[in-house]
Amino acid sequence: MAQTVTQSQPEMSVQEAETVTLSCTYDTSESNYYLFWYKQPPSRQMILVIRQEAYKQQNATENRFSVNFQKAAKSFSLKISDSQLGDTAMYFCAFMKHTMR
Repeated sequence: MAQTVTQSQPEMSVQEAETVTLSCTYDTSESNYYLFWYKQPPSRQMILVIRQEAYKQQNATENRFSVNFQKAAKSFSLKISDSQLGDTAMYFCAFMKHTMR
């Protein structure tokens, strides 16, 4: 089965110091996988913001970035606290199947 990832918000405007939440849903029949949020600043390459492993119960955090991972609901949102001008970017949610070797 193919995995699908959906982001519902095409664009958001945020003031500095505000908190913003970006939503992502996905569909998979896999039980072991990774979810990622990437950002792509204007005219720059993509940068990994945060990664969540599906088997971990605790939500990932990285400085001002945190996720709300709901495995049963297949939901993976990114929360950016105290937003800054440098956060201006396109944000992408991604899925990767975990393969055992």
